[in-house]
Amino acid sequence: MISKNLTAASTKPIILGILKQGNSYGYLIIKKIKELSGGKMKYSDGMLYPVLHRLEKEGLIISTWVMEDDSVRPRKYYEITEAGKKELIQEQAQWSEVNAVLNAIWTTQ
Repeated sequence: MISKNLTAASTKPIILGILKQGNSYGYLIIKKIKELSGGKMKYSDGMLYPVLHRLEKEGLIISTWVMEDDSVRPRKYYEITEAGKKELIQEQAQWSEVNAVLNAIWTTQ
């Protein structure tokens, strides 16, 4: 299991990366993170939705309510914006740098 602190720190690039692959809604994002991490990262509604709202306020994502059919309640779909794609590139570069530093430290021991 990955610690809550590391999970929280990586939330922004993970969400932006998932949304770069295509529009999605909250439950599906949580399911995708669990799947991609092999169950090692766990997100709850209470953890995910505040981040989604913050990313939307920052203009990195936008949301749209979608009614798929009459038997299902509407779902709020999230989409990455151009600003979000640029932010994701910066996040990727920063995480690569952190990874390089950690690898350098661990290989010199």
